[in-house]
Amino acid sequence: MAKLFSTKLTHVSPVWYDLKSDGNKLVLEGQHNYDAGWVSELQRNASLVVPRVVLEAFPGVVLLKKKPRDKTIDLIVSECRDKGYDGIVLESWSRWSAYGVLDDPKLRKLALQFVKQLGEALHSISSKLSTSNHLELIYVIPAPRMEGLNNQDFGPDDLLQLADSVDGFSLMTYDFSGPQNPGPSAPLKWIQYSLTTLLPAKDSASHGYSHMIFLGINFYGNDFLLSKGGAGSSITGRDFIHLLEKYKPSLQWDDKSSEHFCIYSDEGVRHAVFYPTLMSISVRLDEAQDWGTGLSIWEIGQGLDYFFDVL
Repeated sequence: MAKLFSTKLTHVSPVWYDLKSDGNKLVLEGQHNYDAGWVSELQRNASLVVPRVVLEAFPGVVLLKKKPRDKTIDLIVSECRDKGYDGIVLESWSRWSAYGVLDDPKLRKLALQFVKQLGEALHSISSKLSTSNHLELIYVIPAPRMEGLNNQDFGPDDLLQLADSVDGFSLMTYDFSGPQNPGPSAPLKWIQYSLTTLLPAKDSASHGYSHMIFLGINFYGNDFLLSKGGAGSSITGRDFIHLLEKYKPSLQWDDKSSEHFCIYSDEGVRHAVFYPTLMSISVRLDEAQDWGTGLSIWEIGQGLDYFFDVL
């Protein structure tokens, strides 16, 4: 999919790397995933290849001690140099949240400083493909929930603090619902709330950064069991086609969330399926265009081929 639709994709992020603590050492796992031919073909088609690095390393080590912090950054920068990448996508916020880092003002400040330091290190290395002429850092951020900001949230102040050191923010506007609360993946009102929260009043300083937001669009869906315990699993385009062929449910449009869904029964158990359609994607593309944001698709192999027609 990346090769087929590369002309529509400014960046492609293979999910290849984890940076972990191994005893006293820091290790970048995932080098074996590297596919030189695939990377160079995408780059020839002018897509930037920016692999995802998930920062699994214990934050007490990476954030509090200078030597391991510098080592972490060096591992990432060296891998970019060795493999000829155009930068990386960093995912760390959710891990820091789980470790309680974001509830401690001192650690939270150090966490933001780490992202800045990494961004500055990547920016110090030139890149021929990038329009900014240096290696890029895209930072993954959670979408604010709909009940006011707390420490776990990435807010407008955080965005302003990192804006000079990163090249974009991949905003995870999906996974709104889960098995315990079956429903849409990304209600339109939630997307609007997230953007309004991160980019307040149109004339404020942060609104000028809308071009740095990559609005998350899911190409996967969910199949929820509507039974008491609640259960469910994510589904790909292939799974969705199989469900339509087997159960022949009718698609219904939910005005409230601006998503399609269908209901079917299997062995007496009712299921609700939410899966993107051209219409639901188009509504979100319009929203992104209104705000002047980019898009971040999770993920391109999970959709239906014709989703790319509307991009």
